[in-house]
Amino acid sequence: MKKTTAIVTAIASAFGLAGLLAGATQSIAQAAKEHPILNERAVLHDPAVPVLGNPKGDVTIVEFFDYQCPYCRKMHPDLMRLVAEDGKIRLVLKDWPILTQFSQVAAKLALAARYQGKYAETHAALMDTSGRLDQDKIRAAAVKAGLDLDKVDSDVKTRGPEIAAVLARNAEQAGALGLSGTPALLVGPFKVPGLSYEDLKKVVAEARARSRNARR
Repeated sequence: MKKTTAIVTAIASAFGLAGLLAGATQSIAQAAKEHPILNERAVLHDPAVPVLGNPKGDVTIVEFFDYQCPYCRKMHPDLMRLVAEDGKIRLVLKDWPILTQFSQVAAKLALAARYQGKYAETHAALMDTSGRLDQDKIRAAAVKAGLDLDKVDSDVKTRGPEIAAVLARNAEQAGALGLSGTPALLVGPFKVPGLSYEDLKKVVAEARARSRNARR
């Protein structure tokens, strides 16, 4: 997905998160009534969706991504750098495998890695993969992440319905939000495409400022 000229686009009309955006046209209740899958808990606090960064951070970033997406891979180091340097960002990672069959394979593997406590390592290894994904590259990423391959294969099968449910919820939310491709980010009350490190910092700062102002 190409970077747009506008850094941020208000999403309050579709997603009234905590009233953070001044001039929001819909409340959470209204948004949830029109789009039940877009309530705050479902999008920000799905217990089956991985969270990195500071779990008590004052700004939440939700990333919809595909491991096959070159733009997601390009942004990944900048996003992780920002999370590490800022220290107050809660990063919610929504696997949205929409590009190829191997997008699905990679997403299922990563979500199954949670049962070994190695989602972060697997996510990083897959994002660090170059070229188009295939079975061999996905297995190599699993090895790099230190996964027990027999266990992850078993978890992909036995936990299949749970993993499929997570991916379905992510896809439904992406559709309701009108997302057209990956990467797509929700940063506080903003919806943005893949951005550079400096532009990500600007959006986080604006989201943080709006949150402070809303609490006054």
